[in-house]
Amino acid sequence: MMVSTREQGSLMSRDGLLQASLAPPAALDSHGQSGPVEASGSVFGAVEAVDGAPVGDAQVTLTATTALQHQTLSSDVNGNFAFTQVPPGTYFVAVQAKGFLPYTSASFTVAARQAVEVPKIELSIAPLKTEVVVRPTEVIAQMQIKAQEEQRVLAVFPNFYTSYIWNAAPLNTRQKFSLSTRDLLDPVTLVGVAATAGLQQANNSFAGYGQGAAGYGKRFAAALANDVTGSLLSQAVFPSIFHQDPRYFYQGSGSVKRRLIHALSWVAVVRSDSGRPMPNYSYWLGGLTSGALSNLYYPRANRGVGLVFTNFAIDVGIRAGDTIFQEFVLKRITTHVPGKGKP
Repeated sequence: MMVSTREQGSLMSRDGLLQASLAPPAALDSHGQSGPVEASGSVFGAVEAVDGAPVGDAQVTLTATTALQHQTLSSDVNGNFAFTQVPPGTYFVAVQAKGFLPYTSASFTVAARQAVEVPKIELSIAPLKTEVVVRPTEVIAQMQIKAQEEQRVLAVFPNFYTSYIWNAAPLNTRQKFSLSTRDLLDPVTLVGVAATAGLQQANNSFAGYGQGAAGYGKRFAAALANDVTGSLLSQAVFPSIFHQDPRYFYQGSGSVKRRLIHALSWVAVVRSDSGRPMPNYSYWLGGLTSGALSNLYYPRANRGVGLVFTNFAIDVGIRAGDTIFQEFVLKRITTHVPGKGKP
């Protein structure tokens, strides 16, 4: 490496900003002891970016190659730096600056009473470090489920089975059962079952159960059994068998007609775990199977195939109305909504 030298009494920077002192304090030799002033030299230079812009506040370290000896200082606003009282020896300069790659010069020699200019130091921009966190699909789905379980209409009524994240991760079997169980055991769900039994008691529905506490208890147990079998079969068991997603995916974009068609179609068409549309076997088989099982505990007068299909048809109408309500109304009054639907 070529370096320029001149006597200490001369200027040491290209802009005349740095000047060697003619009578500096005693310099330290390689053993850290005072040496004669006349034996010291100096090192100076400038730090620039590759585009020629000065780099201020860069950390510049002058290190001796033959001894554990170094000096550190910061460049000024113009990128200039100067080391004085440098004992004769062989050195190199290392530079570090925020946003730039580290720089190390070639070694050079400083003689007694010599001012050495380090050739132009050009720092390269450090590449941006982008941290990408890769999570398994199961982990992403679990995080999204936890967010869904915070969704409540008017901050009270559970709205766990609507996904406002259009491209939500598919659920595995364990997660399908977990979400169904969480919905069934929610206190508001149990209050709804109790209210349903109370209305049936008041209207003397399923008269074979009778009245009084015993009649109410039977109606409550029947309503709870309907909820448990209907939810588990249509939202966990059959979705696991057919690899279907039991959730309604809020669209929220497009024309009113397209959104209406999307909402109504959920009764017949559902999203598979792979993201493709497919017939909603889970809902239909779950509803019909649950209705068939209810014949085991309904009063004899209320049993029969006709009642099963009649009740299921009523449920289909209610479910279609619910999806329309989900698409056009409930998002506005649901708390902790994590997404906005289809982009």
